[in-house]
Amino acid sequence: MSTPEKPGESAKRPGPAVPFSEAEVRSVAAPPADAELEDVEPAEIEEQPVEFEPFDRLVQRARRLTPERVRTVVESLLFVTDKPVTMDQLHEATGIEKARLEAALEQLGGTHREGVSGTVLTEVAGGWQLRTDPDSGEFVRRFLRVKPHRLTRAALETLSIIAYRQPVTRPEIEDVRGVDSGAVVKALLERRLIKILGKKDEVGRPILYGTTREFLEFFALKDLSALPTLREFHELSEEHRTLVDTEAPAKPGAENLVEELADPAFEEGLDAAAPGAEEAMEALEQAMEEAEARSKAAAASLGAESPKPGPAPEETDR
Repeated sequence: MSTPEKPGESAKRPGPAVPFSEAEVRSVAAPPADAELEDVEPAEIEEQPVEFEPFDRLVQRARRLTPERVRTVVESLLFVTDKPVTMDQLHEATGIEKARLEAALEQLGGTHREGVSGTVLTEVAGGWQLRTDPDSGEFVRRFLRVKPHRLTRAALETLSIIAYRQPVTRPEIEDVRGVDSGAVVKALLERRLIKILGKKDEVGRPILYGTTREFLEFFALKDLSALPTLREFHELSEEHRTLVDTEAPAKPGAENLVEELADPAFEEGLDAAAPGAEEAMEALEQAMEEAEARSKAAAASLGAESPKPGPAPEETDR
């Protein structure tokens, strides 16, 4: 037999879930369709074409801009682009004189620099670009959920050879590395760090490879002349060379490639020129001493000593 329920016991017993309110149901449900519009074709909404003012008028209007306004305009253009902007592109977009643009970029460079601002103005790939402060890179990658771009040792070696010897063929690359580099070259092509420049005029017509604009952007280089020279690598001590390999592995110039890429003829020329330069310097010093001795002898024969430096004589009125 079932026992009778006590007063208030039914209220404590768990029951069915509370139903959603009508407002909550309407918020997630699809909006009701208008029955009268079901058979009506939607109209075509065309945007009006943008008409830009002539460039000569833009130039005249740009001359009236203050230096502060020029700086803000340049900063806005650098902010909206994801590629380095050249001086010509800034001039064509604004009509501002290049000298004033350079002054604005110099001011922005003083404001957007490492340790001062979250963005850094960098001259890269022949243009200017706002980049994230390297000290904040870890937080930016975590926020965007992206992995840092890194190259394997084989890719760095191959890319270094191409950067320093371009245009270069694949057999020439493999002669330096000593291993097959076809897969690595293909991977670098897919990442647009290298490109095909043409074919070499020899038997077999091998393909010539060189670096790209993306290569300069990847390594934050202004141009190829910003690459460290082989002589600079030779002048590094063993301690500094180890420091470069450990702290900056992403820069071109892999370990043990300096000796392989060095030009022996160039080094022999420097060594041969060094003794000649020292001899010339010694001969010059000896000639200067002899000239000074002759000057003193001539002064002694005339019975006059060389004048000592002193205050200039006062001018007298005539």
